[in-house]
Amino acid sequence: MDPVIERLWVPRNETPDFSAIGEFEQQLQFSPLVARLLIGRNYSIESARQFLSARLTDLPDPFLLPDMEIAVDRLQAAIEKGEKIAVHGDYDVDGITGTVLLFAGLRELGGAEMDYHIPLRLRDGYGLSAEAIKEAAVQGTKVIVSVDCGVSAHAEAELAKERGIDLIITDHHQPPPTLPDAFALINPQRQDSQFPFQNLAGVGVAFFLLVALRKRLRESGWFKDRQEPDLRHYLDLVALGTIADLVPLQGINRTLTRYGLTLLDSNHRVGIKALKQVAGVKEVSCGVVGFQLAPRLNAAGRMEDASLGVELLLEQDMVRALNTARYLDQCNRERRELEKQTLQEAEIAVAALSADHTHTIVLGGEGWHPGVIGIVASRLVDRYSRPTVLIALDGDSGKGSARSINGYHLYHGLQACADHLAAFGGHEMAAGMSLNREQLPAFAAAMEANARAQLDDDDLIPKLRHDGVVILEEIDVEVLRQMEGLAPFGMGNPEPLLVVESVRAMQVQTVGDNHLRFTVCQGAHSHPAIAFGMLDRREEFQGEVDLLVAPQINRFRGRETVQLRVKDVRPSAEMCG
Repeated sequence: MDPVIERLWVPRNETPDFSAIGEFEQQLQFSPLVARLLIGRNYSIESARQFLSARLTDLPDPFLLPDMEIAVDRLQAAIEKGEKIAVHGDYDVDGITGTVLLFAGLRELGGAEMDYHIPLRLRDGYGLSAEAIKEAAVQGTKVIVSVDCGVSAHAEAELAKERGIDLIITDHHQPPPTLPDAFALINPQRQDSQFPFQNLAGVGVAFFLLVALRKRLRESGWFKDRQEPDLRHYLDLVALGTIADLVPLQGINRTLTRYGLTLLDSNHRVGIKALKQVAGVKEVSCGVVGFQLAPRLNAAGRMEDASLGVELLLEQDMVRALNTARYLDQCNRERRELEKQTLQEAEIAVAALSADHTHTIVLGGEGWHPGVIGIVASRLVDRYSRPTVLIALDGDSGKGSARSINGYHLYHGLQACADHLAAFGGHEMAAGMSLNREQLPAFAAAMEANARAQLDDDDLIPKLRHDGVVILEEIDVEVLRQMEGLAPFGMGNPEPLLVVESVRAMQVQTVGDNHLRFTVCQGAHSHPAIAFGMLDRREEFQGEVDLLVAPQINRFRGRETVQLRVKDVRPSAEMCG
């Protein structure tokens, strides 16, 4: 299988209706360019106004989530009786932040004795840990609240019941046809959910549980002699977990993340301040969370013990926080080295795949580290544009991580291959599974057959979706300030990508090891540009070209100027999308 080189530039909206541009400009006070961008993303004036306001006061009633009433009643009773509550999270950033949010939030509400558990990836695997439930029972725990896991934990739910523990599952992954017999199961993906938004992260579900519980305690007079916590102070955790888990930054997620990013920027939490210092971060954005902060928090869970991430986010002492953050940074460096080695081995295995494997990549590797195969799978998806499953083989069994492409629902694909799996879980774009080694060939064949039935050749060509063609004259600092109002950008709310046609790249220079810097000229107008990681494509910038760009404001020494970040280049005579 060869890497995919061709990338199609495709309009985000093939048939936009721009008849309302004048009304957008007048009512929302936007430039024609930003008005076109919103219309192209299928916003009406009213939905655009709601999108832009993103107010916490507009958040929906948390009791619309299934089983919320049952869960809140039980937690209220536990708090009032002073019972022991344990939070059981997952080992990724979503699980870590959700664990910190519930542990600290329930502790701040007062009354209950609190504990938490994060499973060890290499020892316990994904999901609720049976051993943790047994240990919790020995410790006198009466209630366990899961975060970001548990929706498929049938055996563990039975075990909790046997040990006299009321298990409250909070999760956001796709539910199986039959739900575990837990005390309560809160998941916006449940078919009986009345909550108006399905795509919360695990930490988002946990946040709404905390909001509902505080409301109930307030109504019961619990805060008459106690300080009522301000739950807005936990939105930094919600933003961190939501961005890291790659759920769509739309609707409620965008509202929570928008406010949470402000907190992340303010050094409100000691552990975050230490992590930013170690990572050299001055200003926080979605990109900074995704590429600087989250990988360091994730590294402990991938390489060793994710509870270190919980400890960091709960830490109050800056010296101890810096020590933990430095250790996480070291784990992240080790993770990158291991990832590089695994990627090299996986590339060799891809080259050796038979001609029968045209639509998927399914590989098993002896000794592969389960903590890095998900990242490596993402790298292979970027390179080959195929749904990819990597399985770390150990003895007779294997643990796998999968990543998908647009157009292929990974969870549904695994459902179709369930006969070959011991367990699986996840959602549309990412999933995990376990299997017996002997099932690997049959599983690979079943995945390939399922993908061929779902995907045609066009689906396998990566699409770079853009927001339309513009001329350089339309892009100025004021327009870009308006575009910044559409942030935070991420999954489901991508940063604006624009096509500028028939331009020339002047004074092309190499910057750093692998980047290009130049000036983009179109008639009498020009803007500086940077093309990250495109040194090997330098020759393509000769002559008249079309560029796919993400414009941004470059702020330096009090000055604001336009800068174009180049995402792709093609000869200007080529007509695509």
